[in-house]
Amino acid sequence: RRALNHELSKLFNEMWDMDVNRLMPGKDYTIDLQGKAGAAQQGDSAVQDSAARHLFHNINEERLKSIKTFATFISLLDNYETSTGTAEVVTPEEIVENNCFLDAILETEVMKLAHEYLLKKNLAKPNLADFKYQLYDIWFQLYARKEGDRPDSCGFEHVFVGETRRGKQILGLHNWVQFYLQEKRNQIDYKGYVARKNKTRPDKDDQVLSIQFSWKGLVKPIGSTFIGVSPEFEFALYTVIFLLSDERVTHETVKIEEYELQMVVCRHGHHIGTAYPVLLSTSSE
Repeated sequence: RRALNHELSKLFNEMWDMDVNRLMPGKDYTIDLQGKAGAAQQGDSAVQDSAARHLFHNINEERLKSIKTFATFISLLDNYETSTGTAEVVTPEEIVENNCFLDAILETEVMKLAHEYLLKKNLAKPNLADFKYQLYDIWFQLYARKEGDRPDSCGFEHVFVGETRRGKQILGLHNWVQFYLQEKRNQIDYKGYVARKNKTRPDKDDQVLSIQFSWKGLVKPIGSTFIGVSPEFEFALYTVIFLLSDERVTHETVKIEEYELQMVVCRHGHHIGTAYPVLLSTSSE
Protein backbone atom coordinates (compact mmCIF):
# COMPACT_ATOMS: atom_id res chain seq x y z
CA ARG A 1 0.00 0.00 0.00
CA ARG A 2 1.24 3.47 -0.87
CA ALA A 3 2.43 5.93 1.74
CA LEU A 4 -0.11 8.41 3.02
CA ASN A 5 0.08 11.78 1.30
CA HIS A 6 0.06 14.08 4.34
CA GLU A 7 -0.07 17.32 2.40
CA LEU A 8 -3.17 16.29 0.45
CA SER A 9 -4.76 14.74 3.55
CA LYS A 10 -4.41 18.07 5.35
CA LEU A 11 -5.88 19.99 2.40
CA PHE A 12 -8.78 17.57 1.91
CA ASN A 13 -9.64 17.62 5.62
CA GLU A 14 -9.79 21.42 5.51
CA MET A 15 -12.15 21.09 2.54
CA TRP A 16 -14.23 18.52 4.39
CA ASP A 17 -14.59 20.90 7.35
CA MET A 18 -15.52 23.78 5.02
CA ASP A 19 -18.09 21.74 3.12
CA VAL A 20 -21.11 23.52 4.57
CA ASN A 21 -23.39 22.30 1.78
CA ARG A 22 -22.82 18.65 2.64
CA LEU A 23 -25.88 16.68 3.73
CA MET A 24 -25.59 15.03 7.12
CA PRO A 25 -26.33 11.33 7.71
CA GLY A 26 -29.28 10.72 10.00
CA LYS A 27 -30.37 14.33 9.66
CA ASP A 28 -30.69 15.09 5.93
CA TYR A 29 -30.88 11.49 4.72
CA THR A 30 -30.65 7.90 5.90
CA ILE A 31 -29.11 4.90 4.20
CA ASP A 32 -30.35 1.34 4.52
CA LEU A 33 -27.35 -0.96 3.95
CA GLN A 34 -29.19 -4.29 4.21
CA GLY A 35 -27.18 -7.35 3.12
CA LYS A 36 -23.66 -7.93 1.90
CA ALA A 37 -23.36 -8.16 -1.90
CA GLY A 38 -22.51 -11.50 -3.46
CA ALA A 39 -19.80 -12.26 -6.01
CA ALA A 40 -20.33 -10.67 -9.41
CA GLN A 41 -18.54 -9.98 -12.65
CA GLN A 42 -18.73 -6.74 -14.61
CA GLY A 43 -21.68 -6.92 -16.99
CA ASP A 44 -23.55 -9.79 -15.30
CA SER A 45 -27.24 -9.38 -15.93
CA ALA A 46 -28.40 -11.38 -12.90
CA VAL A 47 -26.75 -11.58 -9.50
CA GLN A 48 -27.88 -12.34 -5.99
CA ASP A 49 -29.78 -9.37 -4.60
CA SER A 50 -28.99 -8.84 -0.92
CA ALA A 51 -31.05 -5.67 -0.66
CA ALA A 52 -34.79 -5.68 -1.28
CA ARG A 53 -35.15 -2.00 -0.44
CA HIS A 54 -33.56 1.18 -1.71
CA LEU A 55 -30.23 2.36 -0.32
CA PHE A 56 -31.38 5.98 0.19
CA HIS A 57 -34.32 7.06 2.33
CA ASN A 58 -35.84 10.34 3.56
CA ILE A 59 -33.56 12.58 1.58
CA ASN A 60 -34.09 16.22 2.40
CA GLU A 61 -34.94 17.26 -1.16
CA GLU A 62 -35.93 20.76 -0.09
CA ARG A 63 -32.38 21.25 1.09
CA LEU A 64 -30.93 19.70 -2.10
CA LYS A 65 -32.99 22.03 -4.28
CA SER A 66 -32.29 25.11 -2.19
CA ILE A 67 -28.50 24.75 -2.31
CA LYS A 68 -27.26 26.37 -5.49
CA THR A 69 -24.41 23.93 -6.15
CA PHE A 70 -26.71 20.90 -5.82
CA ALA A 71 -29.50 22.50 -7.85
CA THR A 72 -27.19 23.46 -10.74
CA PHE A 73 -25.49 20.05 -10.52
CA ILE A 74 -28.79 18.16 -10.76
CA SER A 75 -29.72 20.13 -13.90
CA LEU A 76 -26.64 18.64 -15.64
CA LEU A 77 -27.51 15.01 -14.97
CA ASP A 78 -29.98 14.70 -17.84
CA ASN A 79 -27.67 16.24 -20.47
CA TYR A 80 -25.98 13.03 -21.56
CA GLU A 81 -26.52 10.06 -23.80
CA THR A 82 -25.26 7.27 -21.57
CA SER A 83 -24.19 4.84 -24.26
CA THR A 84 -20.55 5.19 -25.34
CA GLY A 85 -20.13 5.34 -29.11
CA THR A 86 -23.19 7.59 -29.39
CA ALA A 87 -21.95 11.10 -30.13
CA GLU A 88 -22.89 13.71 -27.54
CA VAL A 89 -24.63 16.81 -28.78
CA VAL A 90 -24.07 19.79 -26.51
CA THR A 91 -26.84 22.34 -26.87
CA PRO A 92 -26.44 26.06 -26.10
CA GLU A 93 -28.71 25.55 -23.06
CA GLU A 94 -26.41 22.83 -21.78
CA ILE A 95 -23.37 25.09 -22.14
CA VAL A 96 -25.24 27.67 -20.05
CA GLU A 97 -26.03 24.98 -17.45
CA ASN A 98 -22.38 23.88 -17.31
CA ASN A 99 -21.33 27.49 -16.75
CA CYS A 100 -23.98 28.09 -14.07
CA PHE A 101 -22.73 25.03 -12.22
CA LEU A 102 -19.08 26.13 -12.39
CA ASP A 103 -20.03 29.67 -11.30
CA ALA A 104 -21.91 28.22 -8.32
CA ILE A 105 -19.08 25.96 -7.14
CA LEU A 106 -16.46 28.69 -7.62
CA GLU A 107 -18.31 30.79 -5.05
CA THR A 108 -17.80 28.14 -2.36
CA GLU A 109 -15.00 28.13 0.21
CA VAL A 110 -14.15 24.56 -0.83
CA MET A 111 -13.33 25.53 -4.41
CA LYS A 112 -11.59 28.74 -3.31
CA LEU A 113 -9.30 26.66 -1.13
CA ALA A 114 -8.58 24.30 -4.04
CA HIS A 115 -7.81 27.31 -6.26
CA GLU A 116 -5.44 28.82 -3.66
CA TYR A 117 -3.61 25.53 -3.27
CA LEU A 118 -3.23 25.07 -7.04
CA LEU A 119 -2.04 28.68 -7.40
CA LYS A 120 0.75 28.03 -4.91
CA LYS A 121 1.80 25.10 -7.09
CA ASN A 122 1.57 27.19 -10.28
CA LEU A 123 -1.05 24.80 -11.64
CA ALA A 124 -4.03 27.15 -11.86
CA LYS A 125 -4.69 30.47 -13.53
CA PRO A 126 -4.86 33.27 -10.92
CA ASN A 127 -7.90 34.90 -12.48
CA LEU A 128 -11.12 33.06 -11.55
CA ALA A 129 -12.56 33.39 -15.05
CA ASP A 130 -9.44 31.69 -16.45
CA PHE A 131 -9.55 29.03 -13.75
CA LYS A 132 -13.19 28.37 -14.65
CA TYR A 133 -12.19 27.93 -18.30
CA GLN A 134 -9.52 25.44 -17.13
CA LEU A 135 -12.17 23.51 -15.14
CA TYR A 136 -14.50 23.52 -18.13
CA ASP A 137 -11.81 21.98 -20.30
CA ILE A 138 -10.90 19.30 -17.74
CA TRP A 139 -14.47 18.24 -16.98
CA PHE A 140 -16.82 19.19 -19.82
CA GLN A 141 -14.76 19.10 -23.01
CA LEU A 142 -15.97 16.15 -25.06
CA TYR A 143 -13.67 13.39 -26.27
CA ALA A 144 -13.97 9.91 -27.75
CA ARG A 145 -13.67 7.09 -25.21
CA LYS A 146 -12.10 4.94 -27.94
CA GLU A 147 -9.46 6.18 -30.35
CA GLY A 148 -10.68 7.90 -33.49
CA ASP A 149 -14.32 7.55 -32.61
CA ARG A 150 -17.10 10.08 -32.15
CA PRO A 151 -16.83 12.48 -29.19
CA ASP A 152 -19.14 10.50 -26.93
CA SER A 153 -17.88 11.26 -23.44
CA CYS A 154 -16.44 13.75 -20.98
CA GLY A 155 -15.08 13.58 -17.44
CA PHE A 156 -18.26 14.92 -15.91
CA GLU A 157 -20.47 12.41 -17.69
CA HIS A 158 -18.27 9.48 -16.75
CA VAL A 159 -17.72 10.27 -13.08
CA PHE A 160 -21.02 11.85 -12.09
CA VAL A 161 -23.63 10.53 -14.53
CA GLY A 162 -22.31 7.10 -15.55
CA GLU A 163 -22.05 5.46 -18.98
CA THR A 164 -22.64 2.05 -20.51
CA ARG A 165 -20.38 0.35 -23.02
CA ARG A 166 -21.87 -1.83 -25.78
CA GLY A 167 -24.67 -2.86 -23.47
CA LYS A 168 -22.18 -4.93 -21.46
CA GLN A 169 -20.50 -2.73 -18.95
CA ILE A 170 -21.26 0.14 -16.58
CA LEU A 171 -18.60 2.82 -16.57
CA GLY A 172 -18.21 5.45 -13.88
CA LEU A 173 -21.30 6.55 -11.93
CA HIS A 174 -19.52 7.45 -8.71
CA ASN A 175 -21.89 10.09 -7.41
CA TRP A 176 -24.46 9.64 -4.66
CA VAL A 177 -26.94 12.25 -5.93
CA GLN A 178 -27.15 10.57 -9.34
CA PHE A 179 -27.45 7.21 -7.56
CA TYR A 180 -30.29 8.50 -5.40
CA LEU A 181 -32.18 10.10 -8.31
CA GLN A 182 -31.79 7.00 -10.49
CA GLU A 183 -32.91 4.81 -7.59
CA LYS A 184 -35.94 7.01 -7.06
CA ARG A 185 -36.88 6.44 -10.73
CA ASN A 186 -36.28 2.70 -10.26
CA GLN A 187 -33.45 2.82 -12.78
CA ILE A 188 -30.89 1.61 -10.26
CA ASP A 189 -31.23 -1.50 -8.14
CA TYR A 190 -28.98 -1.51 -5.08
CA LYS A 191 -27.72 -5.08 -4.49
CA GLY A 192 -25.87 -4.70 -1.20
CA TYR A 193 -22.68 -3.35 0.29
CA VAL A 194 -19.19 -4.62 -0.41
CA ALA A 195 -17.45 -5.10 2.94
CA ARG A 196 -13.85 -4.05 3.50
CA LYS A 197 -11.17 -6.22 5.05
CA ASN A 198 -11.48 -6.48 8.84
CA LYS A 199 -14.77 -4.66 8.94
CA THR A 200 -17.89 -6.72 8.90
CA ARG A 201 -20.24 -4.06 7.69
CA PRO A 202 -20.33 -0.33 7.07
CA ASP A 203 -22.22 1.97 9.43
CA LYS A 204 -25.27 3.91 8.40
CA ASP A 205 -23.40 7.15 8.97
CA ASP A 206 -20.41 6.15 6.81
CA GLN A 207 -19.79 8.81 4.19
CA VAL A 208 -17.79 6.65 1.82
CA LEU A 209 -19.29 3.35 0.65
CA SER A 210 -18.42 0.43 -1.59
CA ILE A 211 -21.61 -0.92 -3.09
CA GLN A 212 -22.90 -3.25 -5.78
CA PHE A 213 -25.79 -2.23 -8.01
CA SER A 214 -27.41 -2.77 -11.37
CA TRP A 215 -28.26 0.06 -13.75
CA LYS A 216 -29.90 -0.22 -17.16
CA GLY A 217 -29.91 -4.00 -16.75
CA LEU A 218 -26.16 -4.28 -16.07
CA VAL A 219 -24.36 -5.02 -12.84
CA LYS A 220 -21.54 -2.94 -11.41
CA PRO A 221 -19.83 -5.51 -9.12
CA ILE A 222 -18.25 -2.81 -6.98
CA GLY A 223 -18.62 0.93 -7.12
CA SER A 224 -17.33 3.34 -4.55
CA THR A 225 -18.71 6.72 -3.79
CA PHE A 226 -18.73 9.53 -1.26
CA ILE A 227 -22.14 9.86 0.40
CA GLY A 228 -23.76 13.18 1.33
CA VAL A 229 -20.86 15.37 0.18
CA SER A 230 -21.44 18.41 -2.01
CA PRO A 231 -20.58 18.39 -5.72
CA GLU A 232 -17.93 21.06 -5.12
CA PHE A 233 -16.15 18.82 -2.62
CA GLU A 234 -15.75 16.00 -5.15
CA PHE A 235 -14.88 18.44 -7.93
CA ALA A 236 -12.19 20.05 -5.78
CA LEU A 237 -10.59 16.75 -4.74
CA TYR A 238 -10.46 15.24 -8.20
CA THR A 239 -9.32 18.47 -9.88
CA VAL A 240 -6.42 18.92 -7.45
CA ILE A 241 -5.19 15.35 -7.93
CA PHE A 242 -5.63 15.61 -11.70
CA LEU A 243 -3.59 18.82 -11.97
CA LEU A 244 -0.83 17.62 -9.62
CA SER A 245 0.09 14.68 -11.82
CA ASP A 246 1.02 14.00 -15.44
CA GLU A 247 0.59 10.26 -15.01
CA ARG A 248 -2.13 8.52 -16.97
CA VAL A 249 -3.37 6.93 -13.75
CA THR A 250 -2.73 8.52 -10.37
CA HIS A 251 -3.29 6.83 -7.01
CA GLU A 252 -3.04 9.01 -3.90
CA THR A 253 -3.55 7.58 -0.44
CA VAL A 254 -5.20 10.12 1.83
CA LYS A 255 -6.98 10.15 5.14
CA ILE A 256 -10.15 12.23 5.16
CA GLU A 257 -11.97 12.27 8.48
CA GLU A 258 -11.76 8.63 9.64
CA TYR A 259 -11.56 7.24 6.09
CA GLU A 260 -8.36 5.98 4.63
CA LEU A 261 -8.87 6.25 0.90
CA GLN A 262 -7.02 5.66 -2.27
CA MET A 263 -8.07 8.40 -4.65
CA VAL A 264 -7.84 7.18 -8.23
CA VAL A 265 -7.78 9.69 -11.09
CA CYS A 266 -7.22 8.70 -14.73
CA ARG A 267 -6.52 11.21 -17.43
CA HIS A 268 -7.70 11.21 -21.00
CA GLY A 269 -5.30 13.67 -22.62
CA HIS A 270 -6.00 17.05 -21.00
CA HIS A 271 -9.29 15.81 -19.56
CA ILE A 272 -10.47 13.63 -16.73
CA GLY A 273 -11.12 10.04 -17.80
CA THR A 274 -12.41 8.83 -14.47
CA ALA A 275 -12.04 9.60 -10.75
CA TYR A 276 -13.25 7.84 -7.64
CA PRO A 277 -12.35 6.98 -4.03
CA VAL A 278 -11.41 3.43 -2.98
CA LEU A 279 -11.98 2.64 0.68
CA LEU A 280 -8.90 1.14 2.31
CA SER A 281 -10.06 1.08 5.91
CA THR A 282 -11.57 3.15 8.66
CA SER A 283 -9.80 3.91 11.89
CA SER A 284 -12.67 2.46 13.90
CA GLU A 285 -11.47 -1.07 13.05
